[in-house]
Amino acid sequence: MSSVTAVTDDTFAAEVLGSDIPVVVDFWAPWCGPCRMVAPVLEELSKTYDGRVKIVKINSDENPRVVGDYGIVSIPTLNFYAGGELVQSVIGARPKASITEQIEGVLATV
Repeated sequence: MSSVTAVTDDTFAAEVLGSDIPVVVDFWAPWCGPCRMVAPVLEELSKTYDGRVKIVKINSDENPRVVGDYGIVSIPTLNFYAGGELVQSVIGARPKASITEQIEGVLATV
């Protein structure tokens, strides 16, 4: 079972901005090769950080409102939110160690 939740334009505010714990949002699309490389890494990290960080994904093709609101122009983009605020944004596929470092950095600030 996937522990990375899919969010949409309609559920973004509740799932991400209203979350009690930090959230990593993966902006992706089915046709994006690098997005497919990042997906299993995020899946693994969602288990590692279960209960401490929520990892969600949003299909950029199907959810233009959130994509536009956050000015997403390249995918994959990982946005890190804490307390309803965007605290960090990483563009492009990154190795697991790099994403882990970003998550740890966000956790250290909350």
